[in-house]
Amino acid sequence: MPSIRLASSLFGAALVVGSAAATPLEHRFWTHMLQHLALGDAGPLLLVLGRPSPRLGPLERPLVALPLWAASLLAWHLTPLYDAALDHEPVHLLQHACFVVAGLALWSALLRRGPAWFTATWRLAYVLGMWAVSLVLSQIFLWSGHAYYSRYSLSDQRAGGGVMLVEGSIVMLGVVVWLLFRLFAETEARQRALDG
Repeated sequence: MPSIRLASSLFGAALVVGSAAATPLEHRFWTHMLQHLALGDAGPLLLVLGRPSPRLGPLERPLVALPLWAASLLAWHLTPLYDAALDHEPVHLLQHACFVVAGLALWSALLRRGPAWFTATWRLAYVLGMWAVSLVLSQIFLWSGHAYYSRYSLSDQRAGGGVMLVEGSIVMLGVVVWLLFRLFAETEARQRALDG
């Protein structure tokens, strides 16, 4: 297992660094969305799965990590902030750093040992909250009647919303299945303790 974790961590790091450095992806909204998903979702997930990944202290608490991630995702896709990131490289680097840190906090809170109250049932609610935020943003991009960003067309924006919807659904569905198995295991362990 350590070799799988190491490979996962290395792949996650390569995904984050590679997508941050891939500036040609920014010419189209849907490819830029792929970059953002790699930086804020897939890369951090693989880094946390790979362990050891950076520890973020209080940011890894479930009641901090989920709102932090949602605020980062939604705020950076508001037109003024998004356009500022496209027009000014330091703002763009800050945007990407926020995605990485928020993604690491989000996945660390979910996948690492957390507070006693954060059982599989609460983790499932946490994932559904993640999914809802991602779903709302993707639907805005998919169904809007106008483009939000001056550099991208409406069809490109809709493609970006589709990318976000598909990636989010695949990742969240996998995590939900994992959590359901964990929930069943916790329920079975409690039942055995009561019977024993």
